[in-house]
Parts: sequence; structure tokens; C-alpha cells
Amino acid sequence: MKTAKTKPPLLKHYFLTFASLSFLILFFCFSNQRRHSLTSFLTTTAATTHSSSASEVDLKIRPGYTSYDAYIQRQLNKTLNPKLRKIWMTRDWDRKIHVFSNFFRELQLQNLLSNSSKSLCIGARVGQEVEALKRVGVSDSVGIDLVPSPPLVLKGDFHNQTFDNETFDFEFSNVFDHALYPRKFVGEIERTLKPDGVCVLHLALSTRADKFSANDLYSVKPLIHLFQRSQLVRVRKVDGFGLDTEVIFRKKKTTQRS
Repeated sequence: MKTAKTKPPLLKHYFLTFASLSFLILFFCFSNQRRHSLTSFLTTTAATTHSSSASEVDLKIRPGYTSYDAYIQRQLNKTLNPKLRKIWMTRDWDRKIHVFSNFFRELQLQNLLSNSSKSLCIGARVGQEVEALKRVGVSDSVGIDLVPSPPLVLKGDFHNQTFDNETFDFEFSNVFDHALYPRKFVGEIERTLKPDGVCVLHLALSTRADKFSANDLYSVKPLIHLFQRSQLVRVRKVDGFGLDTEVIFRKKKTTQRS
């Protein structure tokens, strides 16, 4: 009786080895692709997060306001201070008008302001900057502040301007640091500014503002992010009563649709 021969296991061994190697190659490729996709996703996410959070890092709202009324009252404590108002109307009056006039003349020479510009000064207190505009020939100028100072300054809240859309050719402010809601502050400027109109802000970037400030700004990046309907014209250093930086925006003629 013949004994049945068994098939050599060599072919089976090669087959298993080949299958195992194929599986490992596919697994490696799949894992590498997932790792590459994950890395790309994390990189993109990190870049987006950095871009969107950069403005938040460089613009910080000061805490401590329990309500909007509390914020308004704190601002009024400064604006209604009789000693400060006396200084603004006497010792500081001519000095500030002189400095503001120089700023506005430079803007006129650069075609950023003209005598026909309908102009608004935001947070104008007793109106030195309004008077300066009038003295350099921009006669159609007015200011707003929580406390009116007629005839130069009307009562108004820069978070909620009472003017119609596209009213002004030129808007100026050196009180951005007093805005509790910077987005509304900028939004109202862009709403009331005409297309191709100019906004000039004087800011404190190198030093911190006074105790009545509602926010601290550390770079111009947040402003570029906030002025969504405008283009940055220039940034330069100035010396403006404790404020060290001038930032100029021009409102776009047409709103770009995404």
C-alpha cells in the first residue's frame, strides 16, 4: 500500500508571506495618508485660529463693567469733571486747536481731506478738533460726545450714531480706546461714512491709555480686521496728546460680494 504524498508547505509559506507584506504596505500607505491629512488639517486649523485670534490677542476689553449704563456713567465721570472741562476750555483750547490744525492741513495736502468734506469728529468733548477743521477751511464739520458742547459738539453715542447712512466724507477720532464695543464703534463709522470716505484714528499703541479707557490696543491688526468695508491707507507715528499712532482707512466704493 502506497503512502499518500503531502504537498510541500513551501508554496503556502510564500503565499502567506506575500499576503502579509501586501497588508503591511497597504496599512503603511493608509496610515501615512491619514497622518498627512491630519497634519494638513491641524496646520490649516492652527493658521486659521491664529489669524482669527490675532485680533483678539491684540485688542483686549477691560473688565469691570456690570452694565452698559455703568460704562456710560464712568465715561461721564470724566467728561463732566468740572476741573477737566475748565482745562479743556482754557489752557488746552488754543494748544490743541493748533496741533489738530497741523494734522488736518497735512491731510489736505495729501488729498485725504478737502474744504468741501462733510466731517465728523467722534468723542470730541468740547470741540477743539471741530474748531480746528473749521479754521483750516472745512466749514461743514461737527462733533459728537456724550455731553454736548454747542455749537461745535452734539450729544451722541459713538456706539450708536444718530446720523443717516453715508452722511460724511471724513471722520476723525482719538477716543477708540474708550469704546466698550470696538466692533460697533467701527461699524457705525463705516455705516455713516460715504463710499471713498476717509477715517482717521489716533491711537496709543506704545503706551497704555488712561483709567477711563475701555480697551487696550496692542497693534493695528484688530483694526484691519474690524474695518471690513474699508482699505488701510497708511500707518504712521504721531505725537498727539499721549497718542502715538495714526491709522487711516478709506471706505471701499463698492462692497465686495463673496
